Amino acid sequence: MSTEHIEVIVMGGSAGSIRAARNIFQFLEVLPVPILMALHRPANDPDSNLRHVLQNVCKMPIIEPKATTLPQPGHIYLAPPDRHLVVEKNRTLELSNSPLVHYSRPSIDVLFLSAADVYGRNALGILLTGANHDGAMGMKLLKEAGGTTAVQDPADCMIDTMPRAAMALTTIDQVLPAQQLAVWLNQHFLQ
Repeated sequence: MSTEHIEVIVMGGSAGSIRAARNIFQFLEVLPVPILMALHRPANDPDSNLRHVLQNVCKMPIIEPKATTLPQPGHIYLAPPDRHLVVEKNRTLELSNSPLVHYSRPSIDVLFLSAADVYGRNALGILLTGANHDGAMGMKLLKEAGGTTAVQDPADCMIDTMPRAAMALTTIDQVLPAQQLAVWLNQHFLQ
């Protein structure tokens, strides 16, 4: 895979995804692109506990963005509790409290669909472990827009419904355990 054209990574997951994200972030170097992330989380997550849990093992700063945030390389933008993370045409990030998608807000599909629309072939989507189909349609549309797709290996997942749903809908470029996703990203962005 050539990453010369990749300008953003979008990542999502649900059940088991905190552990999967930690397994990725503890081995991930600072990348020259932003990472936008939607993980299913409780609406009442106090004091951004998830951000702190992930930041403890991550070399890049993890930010819960405010409206009209312009994502910067080498930063991770985590959808806050009970808000969809949306990429706007001008590439700023917006937060939405529009209806739940697949029983979730933030929704992975909302993030992936907006990234596919704005970045097209310049987006890389990564779908992690989870118990519903959120993210599968977003991966399909990202792939149709020319983007690159990767999923956590179902055998490495706590619950493999999400990656399997994406694999059933579209061609996935890379299927790897969480830790190996970090190695793969480091190799392709930092070689």
